Amino acid sequence: MMMEATVRSQVAEHYARGGLVAAIRDGLARMGKTESTVTAEDLAPVDEFHIGGRAATGELARHLALAAGNRVLDIGCGLGGPARQIAAHYDCHVTGIDLTGDYVEAGNVLSGWLHLDGRVSLQQGDALALPFADRSFTAAYMLHVGMNIADKSALFAEVARVLRAGARFGVFDVMRTGDGELPYPLPWASTRDTNAIAPPGQYRDTLSAAGFEILSERERRDVALDHFARQRAQVAARPAPLGMHTLMGARRPELVRNMSEGIAAGRIAPVEIIARKM
Repeated sequence: MMMEATVRSQVAEHYARGGLVAAIRDGLARMGKTESTVTAEDLAPVDEFHIGGRAATGELARHLALAAGNRVLDIGCGLGGPARQIAAHYDCHVTGIDLTGDYVEAGNVLSGWLHLDGRVSLQQGDALALPFADRSFTAAYMLHVGMNIADKSALFAEVARVLRAGARFGVFDVMRTGDGELPYPLPWASTRDTNAIAPPGQYRDTLSAAGFEILSERERRDVALDHFARQRAQVAARPAPLGMHTLMGARRPELVRNMSEGIAAGRIAPVEIIARKM
């Protein structure tokens, strides 16, 4: 238990970033925007912290069978961009949970700017001990989260506990798809100790053991390669006022380069899995 607590602390420290709201305000100012004129699309480069960004969130959400009034759980919510996108598009309530307090605090401010604080609620917490009652949610998802959680059996058991029967669960994680060493740091891990990346087969097995039926699985390597190509082109033309550099700071080029090289080499790739609680 001590080791698990240490790893969780290291993960939270890896993502910690003070002064996020001020940094985002500065970026908006360079765009000619303020908190009263900002849109979800303006914030997408910084608050959709995963490969494929806003488009990937939309694709995942389409498989969750969402309807107005649903209660949806976002595991590892970050700044809450996906939660706000889903809440706005499907007219449902999204609860997000994340280890990193800096993200949660900033994300709740952003929800207020977009007038979605009544439908999006973010809180700090541990995905392995979800602070919710059994069968509280009608759907759940996680975007680039499992790479930090070694005990996927415990993770998926907790997700199953808080979902109602028949609820869908969407996973969009970077997974191990080939052999070879990975360089560090990576966007989700500064060292090997906090890298819990796993192959799709392990996800399928642990989801099934937790009581889920696998509905679909897609490797999205093509989406990742296109995503990074567009980012490189944008940076070459003119760095965007808001983006992953807002969260990662000076580390961004090295983190993204290490990840994109691993994807190009076939060692890792983003994979989408849709499951249903039986």
